[in-house]
Amino acid sequence: MTTLHPALVHEDLGAAWRSARPRPAGRHLDSAACSRQSSRVLEAVAHHARHEAELGGYVAEATAEDLLQQGRSVLGGLVGMAAADVVFVESAQAALAALLAGWRLPAGTRVACLPGEYAPNAAQLRAAGLTVEQLPVDDLGRADLDGVARLLAADPPRVVHLTHVASHRGVVQPAAEVAALCREAGVPLVLDAAQSLGHVDTDLGADVVYSTSRKWLAGPRGVGVLCVPPSVAAELTPLLSPPDDVPPLRAFESGEAHVAGRVGLVLAVGEHLAAGPVRVRQRLAALGRAARDVLDGAAGWRVVEPRDEPTATTTLRPPDGVDVVTTRARLLTEQGIVTTAIGPQRAPGEMTGPVLRVSPHLDATADDLEALASALSQG
Repeated sequence: MTTLHPALVHEDLGAAWRSARPRPAGRHLDSAACSRQSSRVLEAVAHHARHEAELGGYVAEATAEDLLQQGRSVLGGLVGMAAADVVFVESAQAALAALLAGWRLPAGTRVACLPGEYAPNAAQLRAAGLTVEQLPVDDLGRADLDGVARLLAADPPRVVHLTHVASHRGVVQPAAEVAALCREAGVPLVLDAAQSLGHVDTDLGADVVYSTSRKWLAGPRGVGVLCVPPSVAAELTPLLSPPDDVPPLRAFESGEAHVAGRVGLVLAVGEHLAAGPVRVRQRLAALGRAARDVLDGAAGWRVVEPRDEPTATTTLRPPDGVDVVTTRARLLTEQGIVTTAIGPQRAPGEMTGPVLRVSPHLDATADDLEALASALSQG
């Protein structure tokens, strides 16, 4: 184990992120599950909820529409799309469900995914009657671009679905390159950005992007986004047409919704922009490198990702005889350290055993990482 206090870039950004939030009860290293919202976001959610009580839910929603439209515009900009291409839903899973319900692809339609596809995504695709096939990958589960090019040239699927950063492994897929290959082949690329929006660059040329609020954007739970440009939206058939005065895609935005949560997401996205997306990505990548330096070898735990992978997510394979679920519980109850235990069922096409996921956000410190390494050594 390397016992360093690595220099982390943009310490001012970490301090600002920390001071904007309620003090954590312990050490929160679990942003890939759910980040900590700022006090301002929490207050905005509560303020809208109070407005619903004072004005009525639908009247309050109408008063927030300008803010929500600004949010659609900003979220669209993060993925290279326009406000009219963005709708709010309840989660990334709800976004994929809405997309598949509207696309109505014929049964047996071939969709190519990574072998390490998130199990609920693959289940949704199969439930829609689609045939899931595998994209070629390297030893880390990263898309093999030469193999993808050969597949698209020889026997192209109807759709490529790419999870940009997996839930179980902090490896970034070459989404821009896959998007270019798909565009050349005339195959739409659907990008699952649940673990990448607010974490790594997501303006990469995908045809559809969907994501969630609660992870790296640090917005409320119960909110997601679906981003679909007109070229694909023209292929979607809603159950009901939207009013004439709103973009056609709005037919896929859930009407009965946690509007206060959407307001909170818009505030959180504003904070992300104010922090500077490039600076955010640089600090998160530095946190990932620092975590891998400090944690690899601690009490026999081994890091899965390459040291310089540009994400803040690190996964650790346990030493022989050590149970990941028990370790995660011990870290939480004895040390106040929040992490995630991930079993192979999360990505059964790729995982061969459980891992412990560590995913610090901007406010994490080298001391937090050293404390985790020390706690692992005490197990």
